[in-house]
Amino acid sequence: MNQVMFNIGQIGVTPWKLVGYIGVALFSGRWFVQMIASRANGRPTLPRLFWYMSMLGSLLLLSYFIFGKNDSVGVLSNLFPCFVAGYNLYLESKNRRIRPLVHSSP
Repeated sequence: MNQVMFNIGQIGVTPWKLVGYIGVALFSGRWFVQMIASRANGRPTLPRLFWYMSMLGSLLLLSYFIFGKNDSVGVLSNLFPCFVAGYNLYLESKNRRIRPLVHSSP
């Protein structure tokens, strides 16, 4: 997994770096999802997809920092957001089960 597959300029890209790049893309891209949802609603909104992207991005980055780079700073910086995203997804699913469907009349 640490074998260089190809180079981009002076950067050697390994499978672990690809995992890290995908994690960064998901973790950063969640803000575009949030911005689009907020624009559509006309108010600040955090859609469920934001939390899924947070969780998956954090897990990929944790994998990269644990197995690919062995970097404790990277592990610590991505561990907390992973728990926060998981907790928010838990609350979302819990509230979804409790909240009855509301039908609006014309």
